[in-house]
Amino acid sequence: MAVAGLYRRILPSPPAIEFASSDGKQLFSEALQNGTMEGFFKLISYFQTQSEPAYCGLASLSMVLNALAIDPGRKWKGPWRWFDESMLDCCEPLEKVKAKGITFGKVACLAHCAGAKVEAFRTNQSNVDDFRKCIMASTTSEDFHLIASYHRAAFKQTGTGHFSPIGGYHAGRDMALILDVARFKYPPHWVPVTLLWEAMDTIDDGTGHRRGFMLISRLQKSPSLLYTLSCKHESWVSTAKYLMDDVPSLLKSDGVDDVQKVLSIVFTSLPDNFGEFIKWVAEVRRKEDGTNLSEEEKGRLLVKEEVLKEVRETSLFKHVVEWFSSMCCIHSLAGKDNLAEIAAHVCCQGAELLIRKSDSSNHFGCAATCVKCLNANGDMPVTVVSGTVTTGKSEEGVDMLVPLSQIKHRNCTDTGANCCTMMHPASSDVLTVLLLTLPPSTWAGIKEEKPLQEIHGLVTFKNLPSMLQEEVLHLRKQLLFLKRCQEKKEDNDLDIPPEL
Repeated sequence: MAVAGLYRRILPSPPAIEFASSDGKQLFSEALQNGTMEGFFKLISYFQTQSEPAYCGLASLSMVLNALAIDPGRKWKGPWRWFDESMLDCCEPLEKVKAKGITFGKVACLAHCAGAKVEAFRTNQSNVDDFRKCIMASTTSEDFHLIASYHRAAFKQTGTGHFSPIGGYHAGRDMALILDVARFKYPPHWVPVTLLWEAMDTIDDGTGHRRGFMLISRLQKSPSLLYTLSCKHESWVSTAKYLMDDVPSLLKSDGVDDVQKVLSIVFTSLPDNFGEFIKWVAEVRRKEDGTNLSEEEKGRLLVKEEVLKEVRETSLFKHVVEWFSSMCCIHSLAGKDNLAEIAAHVCCQGAELLIRKSDSSNHFGCAATCVKCLNANGDMPVTVVSGTVTTGKSEEGVDMLVPLSQIKHRNCTDTGANCCTMMHPASSDVLTVLLLTLPPSTWAGIKEEKPLQEIHGLVTFKNLPSMLQEEVLHLRKQLLFLKRCQEKKEDNDLDIPPEL
């Protein structure tokens, strides 16, 4: 017997006013004349319906990111780069979101990882008057948008917690326009701002914390280019705690009398799954896209290679390499430097994105990888790792673009190219970037003056080249934000100075 299912819901009115009703049209017209519908046109151009019942947070965020014209830096389908719900997976596995939804903090984290500036406020960190000012600011501008996290019960609607962008404001009647991403259920509708505040000022049973709202805008500078932090893997909480809490305490111990001792203390106690927390951003493409790279692909790869070069030219990198060479048993992270092993993992992740399958029942395996060169349209050939990924009975050919850097051997006096080795991002680079990312206060507990001064000289932000400065600053913000997510303390103080 066929099951009829549900076809939409009747919007309870009052308290809401349907956008397409005569009253709703009047509100729109008056708000438009008063200048509080400026953000509406960008949002409505990218309005989407959430593809899963629990994807309201992902749909709201992808809608806002596209409205802000933020480039995801990776392909969606075919040659197109575009934010889609299925691409917002860096902070939470999609299957988990599909089953349980997503929390306020994780949506804010996703926005930050996607390259946006985020100002997140729970209701206990703000008040209704400030909220109203934020609504007015976002609806009179195209430069940033507001996403509200609220409970539907306040509007006599079915369901519980929900996310949706705010598309407009009517000052005379103090009403906000909710562009409900669950369009299969309710159409866009106007609601009183005070009632929306009450709907946000509720407890999320899953976290025990209040809901709230977030303002999302473009960063003035580009986001992370080569490295990124991820809280997708469940080990991120212990890793963030170790870096932010445990390392400063460990460095207060006696006997820390040189830089190598400092590195040994930091590295030897790293959590086992540390490699899941910080990683280099690999770009994947279908084999069928051909052997020529676009100008954009070449540009992104060249930037990554420049960042990698700047990492390896730091004095800190030399100390990290020395520490690795002095270890009898290299830390487990160093065992993941084999390009073929890295590529097999990355190609599987890339294929999962490219063929739009995120079901955990689909087990991806990389049957084979090989290193080759692609024609860079007359420029230097580009190194790629080509893999054939299988899942079930299907196969997907994937190419991973590999940023490389020339390393001159220590004892080589030859000025020719034979003295250099091309290296991809490896553990020594990752650990160097990690040390640069840690807040300067991390080192304050070192008791000996000489190693304290030396380590400060190695990690000082102002001593870094310009592109690496941007990389490190973005990663510092990510680390601070993840720590606040861990402590359920997301707030609006995300524009941290470089030395904090």
